[in-house]
Amino acid sequence: MKQAMQHIYLVRHDSDKNLHRFYQLHVTPGIFEDWALVREWGRVGSPGTVRKDWFETEEKALIARQRLVEAKQKKGYQSKG
Repeated sequence: MKQAMQHIYLVRHDSDKNLHRFYQLHVTPGIFEDWALVREWGRVGSPGTVRKDWFETEEKALIARQRLVEAKQKKGYQSKG
């Protein structure tokens, strides 16, 4: 479960376009033996939009999270750390 609780925080900056975005993901257990992939995105420094997608297993949620991370990295997002 340690892996599921890990937050992934990605950022994308392009000063020429005044683009300062973030994308945050984490997997957390639900109350009905399900798992949620929680995503938040928006402009750095502002509240973001939140979406939860539900999965039957932790493994499926982690796979979905990894696919999103890879897609965002292809668009120029980088891990903040």
